[in-house]
Amino acid sequence: MNVYIMRHGDADTRVQEDKQRPLTETGELEVKVMAKWLGSEGVKFDAIFVSPYKRAQQTAILLHTLLAADVPLQTFSLITPAGSASEVHDYIDGMLSVERWQNILLVSHMPLVSYLSAEMSTDKSAPLFATASVLHIDYDLQKMHGPIVRHLSPDNFC
Repeated sequence: MNVYIMRHGDADTRVQEDKQRPLTETGELEVKVMAKWLGSEGVKFDAIFVSPYKRAQQTAILLHTLLAADVPLQTFSLITPAGSASEVHDYIDGMLSVERWQNILLVSHMPLVSYLSAEMSTDKSAPLFATASVLHIDYDLQKMHGPIVRHLSPDNFC
């Protein structure tokens, strides 16, 4: 089972309310680069969970469109910047006990993406995520964690 954790693309900092920060042109380009990579890997998501914040929603919608994903986006209020990695992990494990998913994607923010990586991986490291970075965990459903397979950012492809 594969868990992919993605940070949203680059977002405008000139907006006062954090929840309403939109992607910049650079952020859209970053998402397109990562969508191309995921597509070349043949990744087909069974579930896509996304933060309610605008930049994460825009990232997920663009990725969903470019990958021609056939699953609905699921807005998940626990995966905001201040979300609890342990609560998200518990929720995902609960879903995985019912669903037979092979590939899931979580689109969220720093610092949660780092904490979630540490929470769900055997590595227990909390790597920094550049914008639009994707971290892939080979998740063991029995052990409820797994090794980090790779962690890539748009810079890896430019």
